[in-house]
Amino acid sequence: MTHALDDADPLASLRDRFVGTDSPLIYLDGNSLGRPLTVTAERLRAFVEDEWGGRLIRGWDEGWFDLPLSLGDELGRVCLGAAAGQVAVGDSTTVLLYKLMRTAVAARPGRTEIVIDRDNFPTDRYLAMGVAAECGLTVRWLDVDTTAGATVEQVAAAVGEQTALVALSHVSYRSAWIADVAEITRVAHDAGALVLWDLCHSVGSVPTDLDAWEVDLAAGCTYKYLNGGPGSPAFCYVAERHLDTFAQPIQGWMGNTDPFLMGPDYRPVAGIRRFLSGTPAIVGMLAIQDMIALIDEVGIDSVRKKSEQLTSYAVELADEHLASYGVTLASPRDPAQRGGHLTLQHPRMREVVEALWTRDVIPDYRDPGGLRVGLSPLSTSYDEVERGMTVVQETLDSLG
Repeated sequence: MTHALDDADPLASLRDRFVGTDSPLIYLDGNSLGRPLTVTAERLRAFVEDEWGGRLIRGWDEGWFDLPLSLGDELGRVCLGAAAGQVAVGDSTTVLLYKLMRTAVAARPGRTEIVIDRDNFPTDRYLAMGVAAECGLTVRWLDVDTTAGATVEQVAAAVGEQTALVALSHVSYRSAWIADVAEITRVAHDAGALVLWDLCHSVGSVPTDLDAWEVDLAAGCTYKYLNGGPGSPAFCYVAERHLDTFAQPIQGWMGNTDPFLMGPDYRPVAGIRRFLSGTPAIVGMLAIQDMIALIDEVGIDSVRKKSEQLTSYAVELADEHLASYGVTLASPRDPAQRGGHLTLQHPRMREVVEALWTRDVIPDYRDPGGLRVGLSPLSTSYDEVERGMTVVQETLDSLG
């Protein structure tokens, strides 16, 4: 049956474009680090020999200086539903989330609360606590179902006249719950608050429509479903309506009106460039271009359809082969409510994952007792999913 599913998959041939897919290794962690595209090797070689090695510092005038914004525009067009001039690539996700949190609370003077859920990614929570401590604010916590995520009703009950910022994830890192971005954003706006969305576990897999949803701020990484490589730079989105008035807190030379003047004063440049700080990581942006081009070729809606089908197949296999061992699904059953991964729960999953890695089956582990299966739509086959789930079953059986 598995091979029949791959044979019927219109995107199956794209798997051959990724490095390592011809090996027996079973990779079920594409939502942590995506496989590289084979064309990226040539892009990197040519960059080292021709642009970096050949043009040297002239490269800044020949495209590098504008790459954070031109790449941001492409990302916005292909994946984010964002018009040009609102997305910039640069810094890590943590740094960009910090910038946006500080920007947001400064834009709502007199308000005293940041709303965030207790099951958000640790960095988001740590940053919210840190920003609150720096600015004399209070964190208002949402207690959410860890097999789901923050709901419209929970946010509506938490926000009020003291809310400066609501900070949530579009797709939960643990359960893959897809938040209702448009409605939660509307609820927060009705209370006078701003909203910051973490897109790390959705960008490149689950379509977003940031402009239509009237999102204020968003950030996300590029090494998961955008296959940018370890530590590739993150991106930030700031809605055009805020760009003239929002001031980011890390005032670096690349965000100044004339960075090469080296003048005595900082005057933030107009537009999204003002959210840049230091010299952008040009080498780290190269692989992202290849994956955005591939998603553009295929269409993000087709990527999403394949993602839903892959995770549904994994759920079907888990129900059929793992439930008898006491394994439960800690993610939404409805594929429309689930992102590109799912979590399978069992008290001994830490041991299971450790054993799987020794057999070249690579998922990841999330406490408490969660085996997280990340299925990158364009590089993962149905056969790979079935073989991986078979080894999970064998491992559970061996543990007794």
